[in-house]
Amino acid sequence: MNWMQVEEYLRHDDRAILPLGSTEQHSYLRLTVDCILPERVAVDAAEPLGIPVFPVVPYGVTPYFREFPGSISLRVETHLHVVRDILDGMAHSGFKRILIVNGHGGNNAVQQYAQEWAADHPTCRVLFHNWWNAPRTWAKVQEIDPVASHGSWMENFPWTRLPDVAMPAEQRRMVDLARVRAIDPVALRAYLGDGNYGGFFQRPDEEMLALWQVAVEETRALLDGSWGEAT
Repeated sequence: MNWMQVEEYLRHDDRAILPLGSTEQHSYLRLTVDCILPERVAVDAAEPLGIPVFPVVPYGVTPYFREFPGSISLRVETHLHVVRDILDGMAHSGFKRILIVNGHGGNNAVQQYAQEWAADHPTCRVLFHNWWNAPRTWAKVQEIDPVASHGSWMENFPWTRLPDVAMPAEQRRMVDLARVRAIDPVALRAYLGDGNYGGFFQRPDEEMLALWQVAVEETRALLDGSWGEAT
């Protein structure tokens, strides 16, 4: 879209999506998994409704992965300032209903901040959506395979894997999440090895596409919902 198309859109609608991502290790998958997935689920959900999707914010909060080369982390303070400035700009343009589609668990401070921002902008509504663990999507993950985690099959879609990179065939045992949260980045790399938190590295594409359809529909339902208004 150019600015004139945005101006025309805002004459009849005020919804938009802001995807949040991260650039970090995902085992054998792309470093940008957490950028690709929220942006794509946002686009697939929004397209039939004609709602614009802003470019994904490609860096998030991931200090624990800093010993895996290519993993880039913002400070929480920096990340919140970036999100604030983007929301301010969107509101100034005229977007009053903003769905944040988040692709990275380390960005969850934005969920609380979005409530604070919206309280200071009473004409705006902001919804925060972790696409991968929203109720229907997570239920589908559990239906397919309950052993699922960071860097495992549940993030391995045709558009997040790399060509000519072979995946291990075995199911990795789940890591101890309490230990993961307690140790420093150097110890974490030594503990994780390839970076998969547990589960198979890949599952059949038909299962992944079925999961994706649920995620898209669940995201679209938020866009087409009440936005907190009484029904």
